[in-house]
Amino acid sequence: MSTHRAQGRADLLVSGLSTLYTLAPDGPGAADELGRAEGQSVAFRDGALWWIGPQAHEPEADEIIDGDGLIGLPGLVDPHTHAVWAGSRAAEFARRLAGVPYSQILEEGGGILSTVAATRRADRGALAEDARARLVGLRSHGITTVEVKSGYGLRPDAELRCLRAAADCNDTVRVVPTFLGAHTVPAEWRHQRDRYVRQIIEEQLPLVAPHADFIDVYCDRGAFSLDEAVAILQAGRAMGLRIKAHAEQVCHTGIAAAAAALGAVSVEHLERIDEAGIAALAAHGTVAVLLPGAQLYLRDPAPPVAALRSAGVVLALGTDLNPGSSPVHDPWAVATLATLIQGFTIPEAVRGITRSAGAALARPELGWLGVGSAADMAIFAPPPGEPPEVESLVQHLGAHRALYVIRDGTLVVG
Repeated sequence: MSTHRAQGRADLLVSGLSTLYTLAPDGPGAADELGRAEGQSVAFRDGALWWIGPQAHEPEADEIIDGDGLIGLPGLVDPHTHAVWAGSRAAEFARRLAGVPYSQILEEGGGILSTVAATRRADRGALAEDARARLVGLRSHGITTVEVKSGYGLRPDAELRCLRAAADCNDTVRVVPTFLGAHTVPAEWRHQRDRYVRQIIEEQLPLVAPHADFIDVYCDRGAFSLDEAVAILQAGRAMGLRIKAHAEQVCHTGIAAAAAALGAVSVEHLERIDEAGIAALAAHGTVAVLLPGAQLYLRDPAPPVAALRSAGVVLALGTDLNPGSSPVHDPWAVATLATLIQGFTIPEAVRGITRSAGAALARPELGWLGVGSAADMAIFAPPPGEPPEVESLVQHLGAHRALYVIRDGTLVVG
């Protein structure tokens, strides 16, 4: 960002990083795919990123982090989680491994229905306490921004409680709230699904819209039809919410193309998206959020990453943190899995948990470092014996905890 000596004094300085990845279109390392540069320092002042440049030109600072031997990255972004829930699905996991079909577990009141029942019983404080612990865990891996969906309340009061519990966690990470009342049809409306769709539109949405940035819907076999999903998304858009959609996961429904045409910021999963859906994402600038943790746990096929890439669709990655199909708490594990089971390159995987993930939240200031970016940063030591390069973090599966995390120019971990 600067080749000139900084004038003035910083509040916080990261000094002499062995390797810095800015993911910025200009500045140090601009010619590199990830903005890689060596021997750079990063200074923060008054809650903003103030200066980036060679260590020889760095300013004085009130607090200094020695970056020698370390890897610097923007604060990581998780664009898809279900981090507010109550109850456990561990016993269900064991049963599924033993061969019990998920359909049978659902018929017995288990699966997502058991999570809904437990979440409805929990008060706001209990929901926030558990969600905060999960988000602190994500932050320990370098994440500073997390999208958090509701979707385990499935009635007006419980959906609002989930979103309020998510907001209570803003002291841990920057929470981006999403309303997902259309996650599944709850048991009490199983035979009157049209009435539940009306409840979402007429009762839930007016109550929760002031507490959410996005609306999401799960359109798939066993969940919501294409017509139902479009009606719900249109109602959310009319109330000022931006659009996301769980799309083309279990079977192809056409929701990816429909959501893109409605102006969706992102669509998620996409294991079974078709050529028309991919073309729609490219035409409308909709981000594809891929979730390799869910693919692994559900033993699903990979999304058509090569086709999405060829079409110019922006590819982001999320943990899909939830109690059943993706109990994944580590963005680095997701990045590694994306390279192994989805065909991402290492630079794509790194962008997927940084700048592209910010794009999936319509937050262009997130996931990079430079003038106009968020003042968020994550600093890592490489695995033992490895060089301070991002390839080391992606190759070695998980377990990478940030030595330091900076959010809004303030040191929050380290």
